[in-house]
Amino acid sequence: MVKNSLLFVLVLWTQLSMAQDGRYAIFFKDKDATTFSIENPLAFLSQKSVDRRVKNGVAISTEDFPVNKSYVDQVKSLGADILYTSRWMNAAIAQLDDGELSDILLLPFVSTYEYIGPNAEVSGGRLRKVKDKKDSNLGIVNQVQLSMLGLDDMHEENVYGQGVTIAVFDSGFPGVDQADAFKALFDEGRVIYTKDIIGNTGNVFQYDGHGTEVLSIMAANQTGSFLGGAPKANYQLYVTEEVSTEFRIEEYNWLVAAEKADSAGVDVINSSLGYNLFDDASMDYTKSQLDGNTALVSKAASLAISKGIFVVVSAGNDGNSSWSLVNPPADVDGVLAVGSITSTGNLSSFSSVGPTADDRIKPDVVALGSGVSVIKSNGTTGFTSGTSAATPLITSLVAGLMQSFPELTVSALYDLVVASGSMSDNPDNLKGYGVPNYSGAKIIQLGEEPREHTSAVYLFPNPSFGNTVKLEMDVPIGQRATIHIYNLQGQLMLKSEGEIDYSNNPVELDVSGIGSGLYLVKVESEGILRTIRLIKL
Repeated sequence: MVKNSLLFVLVLWTQLSMAQDGRYAIFFKDKDATTFSIENPLAFLSQKSVDRRVKNGVAISTEDFPVNKSYVDQVKSLGADILYTSRWMNAAIAQLDDGELSDILLLPFVSTYEYIGPNAEVSGGRLRKVKDKKDSNLGIVNQVQLSMLGLDDMHEENVYGQGVTIAVFDSGFPGVDQADAFKALFDEGRVIYTKDIIGNTGNVFQYDGHGTEVLSIMAANQTGSFLGGAPKANYQLYVTEEVSTEFRIEEYNWLVAAEKADSAGVDVINSSLGYNLFDDASMDYTKSQLDGNTALVSKAASLAISKGIFVVVSAGNDGNSSWSLVNPPADVDGVLAVGSITSTGNLSSFSSVGPTADDRIKPDVVALGSGVSVIKSNGTTGFTSGTSAATPLITSLVAGLMQSFPELTVSALYDLVVASGSMSDNPDNLKGYGVPNYSGAKIIQLGEEPREHTSAVYLFPNPSFGNTVKLEMDVPIGQRATIHIYNLQGQLMLKSEGEIDYSNNPVELDVSGIGSGLYLVKVESEGILRTIRLIKL
């Protein structure tokens, strides 16, 4: 016993001798003596958060309880500057000076600690998450990025994400509170919560403009020139990314943002951030750790899913680097990790690939990420590239499907999105399950249920990567239909007509004879006149 005690003291002394000023996660042993109870969840969760758990079959647990305030106060009394606490990890994140850590570790309720970054003054800085392009022909590209996922068809059904709350984790949102493109968000009270986690200033409309661009892809609405994918959703904005440095503190920022979003009743998290290599090499993750369970940010994303939150993240922009693989938290099972393709359907060279360390397919899906139109922090329109630009497009699709099928659990909605992918029958570790599609997802979901409208027409897969597309129509057996496909110059490229019955509905169209591009598919039948955009890649 004496020998073991001496060994413990020696190990502790060795650890503390290497301790340094900086930011630390201080973990607690328990949540004893809490004033909260499972029977009264509204004391620490919103009603919407509780309702979301009920829908997803998630039980309230002590994990949801806030950290013991007495523990935090005692740590603070020893000189720690408490930045925030984490209820999921039962920890306090604190800024410490030399000597304070040794006193804190002697507290009986403290279990362990982790050094997560140096003390720092937060400001804007370098940005490695996204690449900019010059403005060019904005309208066409804005249409293509929506059409690829069927978001234009979604909008035709008046589905714009109404009633869905999306949390955006990013590096800052300068100009959002000033630009005309975001005016409706504020006029209609749909920016429902903001939090500057990195600086605790109370102002998210500062720092780096990456978050502004990401938000615009979903939320902007500039009449006649720009429309986001989910412009009528509700939004929560969180600044979690310190772009001038890269330390594990940012993973804890992400964690705490997820906890706050959970408490506030968020439905979807959009995160265009990922973490693998750091300014302190001792913090780096290895490829063997891409198992969805090792990185702190991966644990946080997994916990968010377990609370009934749908999590959409960028795969990463390391396709051209020696790392090449997806970045945590894209390695999590159940997280919808988004890769990037070009307007012609090719994988963007920068898009990170799979598999995970335990050989799961990643990314899960892809969307346009090369040359995506955005609203910049100065209110002008432009283009940007990166998996971080593809991610909010997919989040817009998720929001639309969540609005259309509010009864779906997070896991069921995830399955529906990947099932609608253009490569759902043959997924790989470059594009995952391919490009998902709103109309395709609706067909899958409603496949065994009566249609709401007898004149509905569905075209899938759209975009099309192969030589055939299918057209499903709700028409009486024996009714004739005529299908024309035109290019944008009005030239007839394909014509098909005949009687519709169960044996040939959906109609399979051979499009091998037309090249890549944007086409108009005109469908005519008794009581039906519908024009649908087709993207052939």
